[in-house]
Amino acid sequence: MCLAAQARLGALAAELAFVLKVTDVDVAAAAGHNALRAEFGDRLPVVLLDGAEHSYWEVDEPRLRADLAR
Repeated sequence: MCLAAQARLGALAAELAFVLKVTDVDVAAAAGHNALRAEFGDRLPVVLLDGAEHSYWEVDEPRLRADLAR
């Protein structure tokens, strides 16, 4: 995951009280779990919200805030 995206999401998690789970697809692939790299590898970082792809390459903060407020 991009460190800038991780830092921004960490700050948002603290502000908006959601749980941030970070998964490194390269670490997962090295452990034999290649599915995440195959699915998301060309769009990293990817933000998932409730298991669904929310945004990729950048954190879409206005949209994320709006979706978390629902």
